[in-house]
Amino acid sequence: MVDTPHGPRPLAGFTVGVTAARRADELGALLQRRGAAVVHGPALRIVPLANDSELLSATKELIDEPPHIVVATTAIGFRGWVEAADGWGLGEPLLARLRGTELLARGPKAKGAIRAAGLTEEWSPSSDSMAEVLDRLLDHGVEGRRIAVQLHGEPLPGFVEALRAAGAQVVGVPVYRWLPPEDIGPLDRLLDLTVARGLDALTFTSAPAAASLFTRAEARGMLPELLSALDREVLAACVGPVTALPLQAHGIKTVAPERFRLGPLVQLLCCELPARSRALPIAGRRVEIRGHAVLVDGELRPVPPAGMSLLRTLAQRPGWVVSRADLLGALPGSGTDEHAVETAMTRLRTALGAPKLIQTVVKRGYRLALDPESDAKYADA
Repeated sequence: MVDTPHGPRPLAGFTVGVTAARRADELGALLQRRGAAVVHGPALRIVPLANDSELLSATKELIDEPPHIVVATTAIGFRGWVEAADGWGLGEPLLARLRGTELLARGPKAKGAIRAAGLTEEWSPSSDSMAEVLDRLLDHGVEGRRIAVQLHGEPLPGFVEALRAAGAQVVGVPVYRWLPPEDIGPLDRLLDLTVARGLDALTFTSAPAAASLFTRAEARGMLPELLSALDREVLAACVGPVTALPLQAHGIKTVAPERFRLGPLVQLLCCELPARSRALPIAGRRVEIRGHAVLVDGELRPVPPAGMSLLRTLAQRPGWVVSRADLLGALPGSGTDEHAVETAMTRLRTALGAPKLIQTVVKRGYRLALDPESDAKYADA
């Protein structure tokens, strides 16, 4: 792990899970570039457009009975729809129908995709807000009008329902539908790691991925454990508010960037995770405990899992003596042999590169060598 000349990268020492199927490599690369260890377990797979019978059926229906209005919600979705239609030999008939409709683009990227297809949008909001699109449609009146909405695997809370309640006939165009992954193994490993608190954050870039994660956890009988982990130790980071809906429905607090993009999502994690880590003044050093590593005076020191368990237990009451029995209980699978504590402690001290950070208290246990001026602060903690 190479860090910058000015210190460790912002996500060094943290482990981040990725549930995305599409653009997972891009998100993983952004995270790794900032120092994170990345674990990928796709919660979904995308139905190939060429094999998507539902999209083909919707396309034929709109060619046979053209809509009055078409709403393009995403650039990649609109382009995929046109390309799939072209592959089925329906490209020109579809474009001919779209030229005779009122085309609305959710935002600048969708507008660009419309123009790239040789079409012209009637209107586009200044933001990427579907709420603004809905307001315009309702203000102009939709009763008796046939409206095609290009979907992109994401839920549109209340959008279709509001149009139908106002008297519109809505046809969904399901571009990029999601199904459970064919190989469930990586998702199960990600679930196991989340429940074991082996992750510092779990990222979500689509609402269906979040819903799929909960469905799989429920099928394995581990939904309560997953919710507990996400409610406390593991940060749930979403690319935007729509993606967060399935998590919030389970009472999970989420964080999301102001701009709903991968780059801002990673930047948010660069702020959130270091802010959640604990820094202590120990033996004249500044010690910051991260997910799978420790910063000692700004130098990143990877620590084995057993050592991290001991260090976190000691840090719960810094400066206080923790018995070998209590430390043994923090070591998973160590049985009743207190010698395991001594072995793990030796490796921890070696990993930290500063043995004096942890003091041995004869016949009692171990304690962090908290600086004297900090004793009063933590004695009442």
